[in-house]
Amino acid sequence: MEAVSSPIRPGERLLVSFDEFRESVSDAFVPLEMTSADHDDFRGVVRGATVGAVRISEVTAAPHVIRRTPRTIRAANPDYFKLGLQVGGCCVLAQDGREAALTPGDFAIYDTTRPYQLSFDDRFRMLVVMFPRNLLRVPPDGIAQLTARRMSGRQGLGAVVTPLLRGLGEQIADASPTVALHLGDAVLDLVAAAFAEQLHLADGLIPRSRGDELQARVTAFIDERLADRELNLQSIAAAHHISVRHLQKMFEAEGDTVSGWIRRRRLDQCRRDLADPRYRELPVSVIGARWGFADAAHFSRLFKATHGSTPRAYRAEATPLTETARRIR
Repeated sequence: MEAVSSPIRPGERLLVSFDEFRESVSDAFVPLEMTSADHDDFRGVVRGATVGAVRISEVTAAPHVIRRTPRTIRAANPDYFKLGLQVGGCCVLAQDGREAALTPGDFAIYDTTRPYQLSFDDRFRMLVVMFPRNLLRVPPDGIAQLTARRMSGRQGLGAVVTPLLRGLGEQIADASPTVALHLGDAVLDLVAAAFAEQLHLADGLIPRSRGDELQARVTAFIDERLADRELNLQSIAAAHHISVRHLQKMFEAEGDTVSGWIRRRRLDQCRRDLADPRYRELPVSVIGARWGFADAAHFSRLFKATHGSTPRAYRAEATPLTETARRIR
């Protein structure tokens, strides 16, 4: 078995045996347990592309069951979300006491830090998007309500997410590294918007309440001024004619803080710049400083705590466009 360059495109598939497919799945995602009723005739393939912090994979295989168990979580427990988009066939996703039956066009999100199960009763094709949990800008308690819940690709923002993800493989394969990097970020933003829409519907709220509109204006204001080292609670509150306490309560209601939000958004901009080939010659300290981190050592510690590696190591390892597939020889 060897790694080969293989874009995510329709057409010929490289099929592997049960044992090699099981190994490929664990290599591409996180350690998993897998069972199948027919090992001898089993065929499947995993193809993928990594864009910045987002991993996009296409899985085509015969019927089987995949489980993320306490044992596999102890083996390796990276802090990821996975979004599964059903392209062909059907699947039942189970996590947190819920089950989502997915048909072509449907998608659901699940958390790799907790047990889950995917059951495929017939041959299928699924697109899987995996990314660090901290990159999805949805409150943690909100995500807890959405794991293993079916989201239709035929209504609401789901009707936008589904065709985008289905076409993303070819777009990434043909895109320049810089464009591919932005595509990955666009996917995260759109997915976050789709889940935010679902949360409003689940809570029986109108899509845009007065409080929602104010928070949208505040977060947009922050994003526009991330590079400003003078950005603080007082300046944000004054710009929106509210008290500092009102501002704090607004973020606390989402399980967050204003300073935490600013810090994460600044670190996310630094992450994008570190992976962007256009800024390859800029010193790491300059990238930190241009997004409000005047102390290089403090920036490095924060970045490592958030992304798991120092800014220098992240830049060295960042591969805006890498593709991997496995096949039997």
